[in-house]
Amino acid sequence: MISLTACSIVAVQAQQAPKVEAFPISSVRLGESQFLRNQQADICYLLGLDADRLLAPYLKGAGLTPKAENYPNWENTGLDGHIGGHYLSALAYMYAATGNKEVEHRMDYVLSELRRCQQNRTDGYLGGVPAPDKIWGEIAQGNIRASSFGLNDRWVPLYNIHKIYAGLRDAWLMAGRKDAKEMLVKLTDWMVQEVSQLSDEQIQQMLISEQGGLNETFADVYDITGDKKYLRLAHQFSDQRMLQPLLKGEDNLTGKHANTQIPKVIGYKRIADVEGLDDWDRAAKFFWDVVVGQRSVSIGGNSMREHFNPTNDFTGLLESEQGPESCNTYNMLRLTKMLYQTTADKSYMDYYERALYNHILSIFHPVQGGFVYFTPMRSGHYRVYSQPQTSMWCCVGTGLENPARYGEMIYAHEGNDLIVNLFIPSTLTWNGMTVTQTNRFPQEPSTTLTLAMKKASNFAIKIRQPKWTEGMTVTVGGEPATYNTENGYIVIQRKWKDGDVIHVSLPMHLTAETTPDGKPQYSFLYGPVVLAAKTGTDRQDGLFADESRGGHIAHGPQIPLNQMPALVGSKQDVLQHLTPVQGKPLTFRLQGVTLPAFEGLTLVPFYQLYDCRYQIYFPLYSQTEWNEQQQKMAAAEQERLTLEARTIDKIYCGEQQSESDHFFAAEGSWNGSDGEQHWRRARGSFSYRMKAPDASSLRIKAFAGDRQKLNISVNDKLLGTFQTQPDGLLEVEWPKDMQAKTVTLSISAEPKNETPRVTEIRICK
Repeated sequence: MISLTACSIVAVQAQQAPKVEAFPISSVRLGESQFLRNQQADICYLLGLDADRLLAPYLKGAGLTPKAENYPNWENTGLDGHIGGHYLSALAYMYAATGNKEVEHRMDYVLSELRRCQQNRTDGYLGGVPAPDKIWGEIAQGNIRASSFGLNDRWVPLYNIHKIYAGLRDAWLMAGRKDAKEMLVKLTDWMVQEVSQLSDEQIQQMLISEQGGLNETFADVYDITGDKKYLRLAHQFSDQRMLQPLLKGEDNLTGKHANTQIPKVIGYKRIADVEGLDDWDRAAKFFWDVVVGQRSVSIGGNSMREHFNPTNDFTGLLESEQGPESCNTYNMLRLTKMLYQTTADKSYMDYYERALYNHILSIFHPVQGGFVYFTPMRSGHYRVYSQPQTSMWCCVGTGLENPARYGEMIYAHEGNDLIVNLFIPSTLTWNGMTVTQTNRFPQEPSTTLTLAMKKASNFAIKIRQPKWTEGMTVTVGGEPATYNTENGYIVIQRKWKDGDVIHVSLPMHLTAETTPDGKPQYSFLYGPVVLAAKTGTDRQDGLFADESRGGHIAHGPQIPLNQMPALVGSKQDVLQHLTPVQGKPLTFRLQGVTLPAFEGLTLVPFYQLYDCRYQIYFPLYSQTEWNEQQQKMAAAEQERLTLEARTIDKIYCGEQQSESDHFFAAEGSWNGSDGEQHWRRARGSFSYRMKAPDASSLRIKAFAGDRQKLNISVNDKLLGTFQTQPDGLLEVEWPKDMQAKTVTLSISAEPKNETPRVTEIRICK
């Protein structure tokens, strides 16, 4: 562990000046498109939420009587208040992006109630963490008990409080609310005092627990105030366990909880920018390169069951019902924006466009609103959508923000030169000029820019040359434009006048790409758009989520993969499997598949699909390979599906959300991972609350070769002492006198020993 004393801030270096500046979101208004329709629906979702229910945890934390009860789900089971912070950010961005007065009034009401909460305390604290005085009092005294998803018996309280820091920051920077700035500084002063008696090592111990992007927001407060004590705080809250390998160019991300790490790196980048730290900047770039280039699927998302999967094997991700998490991509876009602004590197915008169209746009239900947590890459599976009064997941929080932020990277500028990065219908107002972009992109491969200006002016307009296009052409006033190309941009330098019209042709074509491990499993794209096939609508259990802790997961039946279409042919001819449907833009027929029933299956943009099962990746086999593989897949799938059908409840031990959803508790226990395999073991004990109606057996899976004994108890009654088989499996008959809807299952170690590394627990029927 590196002590921060060695890098204490003595003098702040010059800030890293941005090469490209994004416009304030208030300068851009969306035009008719799916982006605008989603944005309008998101306003309804925002206003449909009860602000008093979201504020209830904050009033409780301030010793005030709440006006309404907490929302359910994560908002009353330990992560109380986290949506309230996201809500404030979403309101601030949405007001800036649209000028909507109802949104403005709601934002001001939330701020007034938060101010009342902070004023009712004497220490400047503001948060929704349950029983805050106990936890923060313990930590201030150096009593720190941290795990990856817990801190002093609370569910990720640092992550939780980060949301209100970010909300206050956004209300100031996006909406200009001075009271938000005052509350933000006051809350940051509280944190300075909170950790004032802790050593750097103790703070690093605290950062074992997920902390969101606290280092970023503290750097923001430094930038807002100029007070170096906040930059010092940002350094203290920068996790060295993550930073040091990145500084060395080492990728040790496999098995790590993805959305714990991405906000940390956003913080490293923010500190690099405000302090001029080239090495921290390189660390952030390295992280981005690894995640985007080696750990992301075609839609731009990453992670399996919330964790980074191995770079050399995407099999698990393509088999799991818990695919890329929406929060991850929200944060990757934030990091991408920061990197683009200080490099002007077009490749960042190529990724931004890919992830925006294919993941972020696709996770919003286009009819009734609602947000997706996991986007399964498993063929034939489906997504679950949130509901306003029941679903309070992290991806609801970031989901609320996304539509308000759709317009923030369409345009940028380098001094007086205008940059057009995205081809989304919109209007930009800047320097007395209005630029209106109209199109039906991507249905039609072109866009038109119309300038309205009071007086002619000489400057350059730079239009991104996307990675996916060839033969791009530009006209001005109907005549071929005179331009140069520079760093991936078409640069038109001239004296522009009122009424000038620029037309850009963006020819698109089909491409096919494998997963980053190079295995022959293909996703098809037309231009920047990922294509997918609707495969059915049966048994989408829990399609619209209830308030249960696992309601964000698509628990419905999984279709055996050998019953989903694969391609038969060669790599060289893989694109020949798709033929365009005449008269229907972005629509293709699939041919040359393994299963006759799927011959002629239709592929369309993934973001157009909802309320259905779907397929994005298609394995490719030769005929001989398919004959052999079909038999192997059928046997393996049947074994797996039989176990799933028997399963009443299951836990992936050592994985944050799986354990949190089962009300994990422990004493003398720790977790870890070997590659993508997570585990938990103990010298003391650990326990979960599990569903057990009609239970007939308990199935425990541990690492093969771990032969330590373990004690198993149900509702404090000892079932016995057991030892796993050499292959790591153990199945125990469930006591007939312990039939209950839910039980508390405990595993403990023998005296002076420890348990095996337990990876999975199932209660079966």
